[in-house]
Amino acid sequence: MSAPRILGIDPGLRVTGFGVIEKHGNQLLYVASGCIKSNDKQTLPERIATLFAGISEVISTYRPDQAAIEKVFVNVNPQSTLLLGQARGAAISALVHGGLPVAEYTALQVKQAVVGHGKAAKEQVQDMVVRLLSLPGAPTADAADALACAIAHAHGGQGLGALTTAGYRVRGGRLIG
Repeated sequence: MSAPRILGIDPGLRVTGFGVIEKHGNQLLYVASGCIKSNDKQTLPERIATLFAGISEVISTYRPDQAAIEKVFVNVNPQSTLLLGQARGAAISALVHGGLPVAEYTALQVKQAVVGHGKAAKEQVQDMVVRLLSLPGAPTADAADALACAIAHAHGGQGLGALTTAGYRVRGGRLIG
Protein backbone atom coordinates (compact mmCIF):
# COMPACT_ATOMS: atom_id res chain seq x y z
CA MET A 1 0.00 0.00 0.00
CA SER A 2 1.36 3.42 -0.93
CA ALA A 3 1.77 6.30 1.49
CA PRO A 4 -1.33 8.48 1.76
CA ARG A 5 -0.96 11.88 0.13
CA ILE A 6 -2.89 14.60 1.95
CA LEU A 7 -3.94 17.98 0.60
CA GLY A 8 -4.50 20.67 3.23
CA ILE A 9 -6.49 23.80 2.40
CA ASP A 10 -6.60 27.14 4.24
CA PRO A 11 -9.54 28.83 2.51
CA GLY A 12 -9.71 32.52 1.74
CA LEU A 13 -11.37 34.60 -0.94
CA ARG A 14 -8.24 36.64 -1.75
CA VAL A 15 -5.65 33.99 -0.91
CA THR A 16 -6.22 30.26 -0.41
CA GLY A 17 -3.27 28.33 0.89
CA PHE A 18 -2.61 24.72 -0.10
CA GLY A 19 -0.15 22.18 1.18
CA VAL A 20 0.52 18.61 0.10
CA ILE A 21 2.28 16.06 2.30
CA GLU A 22 2.77 12.30 2.37
CA LYS A 23 2.63 10.12 5.44
CA HIS A 24 5.16 7.28 5.56
CA GLY A 25 4.52 5.52 8.88
CA ASN A 26 5.25 8.16 11.51
CA GLN A 27 7.23 10.32 9.09
CA LEU A 28 5.69 13.24 7.21
CA LEU A 29 7.22 14.31 3.91
CA TYR A 30 6.68 17.64 2.21
CA VAL A 31 5.46 17.44 -1.40
CA ALA A 32 4.35 20.98 -2.32
CA SER A 33 2.68 24.14 -1.06
CA GLY A 34 1.59 27.49 -2.34
CA CYS A 35 -1.26 29.91 -2.71
CA ILE A 36 -4.15 30.40 -5.09
CA LYS A 37 -4.87 34.10 -5.46
CA SER A 38 -7.90 35.86 -6.87
CA ASN A 39 -7.89 39.36 -8.26
CA ASP A 40 -9.68 42.08 -6.26
CA LYS A 41 -11.04 43.42 -9.54
CA GLN A 42 -12.87 40.15 -10.28
CA THR A 43 -16.54 39.75 -9.42
CA LEU A 44 -17.41 37.33 -6.62
CA PRO A 45 -18.45 34.58 -9.07
CA GLU A 46 -15.17 35.06 -10.99
CA ARG A 47 -13.15 34.83 -7.76
CA ILE A 48 -14.95 31.65 -6.74
CA ALA A 49 -14.31 30.21 -10.23
CA THR A 50 -10.60 31.09 -9.85
CA LEU A 51 -10.49 29.31 -6.51
CA PHE A 52 -12.31 26.23 -7.85
CA ALA A 53 -10.03 26.05 -10.91
CA GLY A 54 -6.90 26.54 -8.81
CA ILE A 55 -7.75 23.74 -6.38
CA SER A 56 -8.75 21.50 -9.29
CA GLU A 57 -5.33 22.12 -10.85
CA VAL A 58 -3.57 21.30 -7.55
CA ILE A 59 -5.54 18.03 -7.36
CA SER A 60 -4.66 17.18 -10.97
CA THR A 61 -0.98 18.00 -10.47
CA TYR A 62 -0.32 16.35 -7.10
CA ARG A 63 -2.95 13.56 -7.03
CA PRO A 64 -3.78 13.59 -3.30
CA ASP A 65 -5.75 10.73 -1.72
CA GLN A 66 -7.40 12.78 1.04
CA ALA A 67 -8.12 16.40 1.84
CA ALA A 68 -8.36 18.45 5.02
CA ILE A 69 -9.78 21.96 5.21
CA GLU A 70 -10.01 24.52 7.95
CA LYS A 71 -13.48 25.34 9.24
CA VAL A 72 -14.79 28.90 9.10
CA PHE A 73 -14.75 30.88 12.31
CA VAL A 74 -17.31 33.57 13.06
CA ASN A 75 -15.72 36.94 12.46
CA VAL A 76 -16.61 40.32 13.97
CA ASN A 77 -17.57 41.42 10.47
CA PRO A 78 -20.54 39.34 9.21
CA GLN A 79 -19.79 40.25 5.57
CA SER A 80 -16.23 38.87 5.89
CA THR A 81 -17.59 35.69 7.45
CA LEU A 82 -20.04 35.21 4.57
CA LEU A 83 -17.34 35.78 1.95
CA LEU A 84 -14.99 33.34 3.70
CA GLY A 85 -17.83 30.80 3.84
CA GLN A 86 -18.36 31.16 0.10
CA ALA A 87 -14.65 30.64 -0.55
CA ARG A 88 -14.69 27.60 1.71
CA GLY A 89 -17.73 26.23 -0.14
CA ALA A 90 -15.94 26.64 -3.48
CA ALA A 91 -12.89 24.85 -2.06
CA ILE A 92 -14.96 21.96 -0.68
CA SER A 93 -16.80 21.68 -4.00
CA ALA A 94 -13.49 21.44 -5.88
CA LEU A 95 -12.23 18.78 -3.45
CA VAL A 96 -15.39 16.70 -3.73
CA HIS A 97 -15.46 17.18 -7.50
CA GLY A 98 -11.89 15.85 -7.52
CA GLY A 99 -13.11 12.68 -5.78
CA LEU A 100 -11.43 13.34 -2.43
CA PRO A 101 -12.78 12.54 1.02
CA VAL A 102 -12.80 15.79 2.99
CA ALA A 103 -12.10 16.20 6.71
CA GLU A 104 -12.74 19.50 8.47
CA TYR A 105 -10.81 21.02 11.38
CA THR A 106 -11.17 24.15 13.42
CA ALA A 107 -8.14 26.42 13.74
CA LEU A 108 -8.00 25.39 17.41
CA GLN A 109 -7.80 21.70 16.45
CA VAL A 110 -5.07 22.35 13.88
CA LYS A 111 -2.98 24.39 16.31
CA GLN A 112 -3.47 21.77 19.03
CA ALA A 113 -2.31 18.98 16.70
CA VAL A 114 0.69 20.87 15.30
CA VAL A 115 1.93 23.11 18.12
CA GLY A 116 0.45 21.42 21.18
CA HIS A 117 -1.93 24.19 22.23
CA GLY A 118 -4.88 25.78 20.50
CA LYS A 119 -3.95 29.40 21.19
CA ALA A 120 -0.62 29.27 19.30
CA ALA A 121 0.44 32.30 17.26
CA LYS A 122 0.76 32.07 13.46
CA GLU A 123 4.55 32.28 13.81
CA GLN A 124 4.55 29.26 16.11
CA VAL A 125 2.50 27.29 13.56
CA GLN A 126 4.93 28.27 10.79
CA ASP A 127 7.91 27.28 12.94
CA MET A 128 6.45 23.86 13.77
CA VAL A 129 5.53 23.22 10.13
CA VAL A 130 9.17 23.93 9.20
CA ARG A 131 10.39 21.56 11.93
CA LEU A 132 7.89 18.75 11.30
CA LEU A 133 8.50 18.74 7.55
CA SER A 134 12.25 19.57 7.69
CA LEU A 135 11.79 22.56 5.38
CA PRO A 136 14.73 24.83 4.53
CA GLY A 137 12.62 27.94 5.23
CA ALA A 138 9.19 29.08 6.32
CA PRO A 139 6.37 28.96 3.78
CA THR A 140 3.98 31.91 3.55
CA ALA A 141 1.44 32.14 6.38
CA ASP A 142 -1.40 30.82 4.18
CA ALA A 143 0.65 27.90 2.83
CA ALA A 144 1.89 27.10 6.37
CA ASP A 145 -1.70 27.04 7.66
CA ALA A 146 -2.66 24.66 4.84
CA LEU A 147 0.32 22.41 5.58
CA ALA A 148 -0.63 22.51 9.28
CA CYS A 149 -4.14 21.37 8.37
CA ALA A 150 -2.68 18.45 6.39
CA ILE A 151 -0.37 17.60 9.32
CA ALA A 152 -3.30 17.64 11.74
CA HIS A 153 -5.12 15.22 9.45
CA ALA A 154 -2.07 12.99 9.16
CA HIS A 155 -1.88 12.86 12.96
CA GLY A 156 -5.52 11.76 13.06
CA GLY A 157 -4.52 8.12 13.31
CA GLN A 158 -2.40 8.89 16.37
CA GLY A 159 -5.06 9.82 18.91
CA LEU A 160 -6.85 12.55 16.99
CA GLY A 161 -9.11 10.20 15.05
CA ALA A 162 -12.21 11.62 16.71
CA LEU A 163 -11.34 15.02 15.24
CA THR A 164 -11.10 13.80 11.66
CA THR A 165 -14.28 11.78 11.68
CA ALA A 166 -16.54 13.81 13.96
CA GLY A 167 -19.96 13.71 12.33
CA TYR A 168 -18.81 11.43 9.52
CA ARG A 169 -19.02 7.74 8.66
CA VAL A 170 -16.61 5.77 6.55
CA ARG A 171 -18.10 3.98 3.55
CA GLY A 172 -15.94 2.37 0.90
CA GLY A 173 -12.82 3.96 2.38
CA ARG A 174 -14.30 7.48 2.20
CA LEU A 175 -15.57 9.86 4.84
CA ILE A 176 -19.21 10.76 4.29
CA GLY A 177 -21.40 13.19 6.20
